[in-house]
Amino acid sequence: MSGMLAGLRLTQGIGTGARSRIYLAVDLKTGQRYAVKRVTRNSAEDDRFLEQAETEYEVSTKVDHPVIRKCFDVHRVRKLLQIKELYLVMEYVPGTGLDRSMPNRLAAFLNLFLRVCEGLGALHQAGYVHTDIKPNNIMIAPGGVVKIIDLGQACLIGHRKDRIQGTPDYIAPEQVERGALTQRTDVFNLGATMYYLLTLKTYPTQVRGADARGGIAIVDKDAPVVPIEINPKIPLALSNLVMDCCREDPSKRPADMVQVQHRLRMIRDIWQRQREEFRRRRAVGQPEEMAQGGDEDQDLAEGSDAPGIIETTG
Repeated sequence: MSGMLAGLRLTQGIGTGARSRIYLAVDLKTGQRYAVKRVTRNSAEDDRFLEQAETEYEVSTKVDHPVIRKCFDVHRVRKLLQIKELYLVMEYVPGTGLDRSMPNRLAAFLNLFLRVCEGLGALHQAGYVHTDIKPNNIMIAPGGVVKIIDLGQACLIGHRKDRIQGTPDYIAPEQVERGALTQRTDVFNLGATMYYLLTLKTYPTQVRGADARGGIAIVDKDAPVVPIEINPKIPLALSNLVMDCCREDPSKRPADMVQVQHRLRMIRDIWQRQREEFRRRRAVGQPEEMAQGGDEDQDLAEGSDAPGIIETTG
């Protein structure tokens, strides 16, 4: 092995993916920990997974933002001029995805997605879109550190892919139609992610997994249920933002992450003012009624078995 990988010791497996396995690695000189993704090629069908690993490395080296997981080196193992293995040295993130660790407080939810918007905004400024934002591609590390991972499906803004790529429950209409992918594609993926975390139900997209032949099953899109109808404890403005992010027509969505951030900040600021008023009234013994979604330290779940953001351990 050559380059950075030669100075690392792989210690244990910490994750798996499509044709890949992720290991915890330790730098033999410094003790610094890294994550190393090993992708193997067993047939021509595996070439796309090698390509995705190459894409992840290329894109991550073009973006310098603390919310985007960094890649440091790539090592290719060739046999008869064909790449048989690829090792991707990545930043180690000792956390869990949002699919396993969901914040159950409004403040935590808003602050988390403000950070995600910052990271995606930096990616967009570098000229790329992620195209696969979903709960398990957003990691929460100790201390509340937020990391966006898995840039393997990222592409240049405006690119049209030859085939449908994305995760069925979060995929945007233009991904299904193989149209131009833009910042608004990530806005849709982000909106579908927020929808799931607020309701524990997936947003109805045009894709329903695989068909009987193993291909992608495209269906007529069901009418979505507004988040606040499923979880009445969330602010109306947040419910409206999620639905705007998931509009069918990209031109009707927020144009970019700056606009999404602006609306998230407005929701947070209004809620904070309501919370302060709540505390003031309680201190002087006045009635504690507040606007919907404004309870002090708002818990977004009605109960342990109710829809909403449920706090879990990962």
